[in-house]
Amino acid sequence: MVLFLKRPGNQTQYSIVLESQKTDCQPINKAIDWIYNHLHEDITVEKLSEYVSMSPRNFARVFVRELKITPIKYIEKLRVETACRYLTETQLTIDEIANLCGFKNSINMNRIFLNTFNTAPSQYKRNFRSSFS
Repeated sequence: MVLFLKRPGNQTQYSIVLESQKTDCQPINKAIDWIYNHLHEDITVEKLSEYVSMSPRNFARVFVRELKITPIKYIEKLRVETACRYLTETQLTIDEIANLCGFKNSINMNRIFLNTFNTAPSQYKRNFRSSFS
């Protein structure tokens, strides 16, 4: 039996990684693996489509068909999900986490966190760190 525990506060119950495992499309699975292993890099649809030997337009179309989300939005959600894990489970600084997750800098990470959770990464860390440490 699989049991999903309720997370406190505004922590997400949804995992983009788990959701993406539903596809049987090999090029998309290959791209997802590549994204996960290169999250710290600047990732574009063009890079991904080249990696899986598809045109950018066709790759984006198939990606949306399979996962119901655009490749760029998927990458952003994966970066946020990964950053949340780092914030709550490590002692890394916000700048280090921003670099590891591919946000380029903490300002971008802060902007995306505010849009996603209506809170800054530093506040997210304070709110949820004690729940897991």
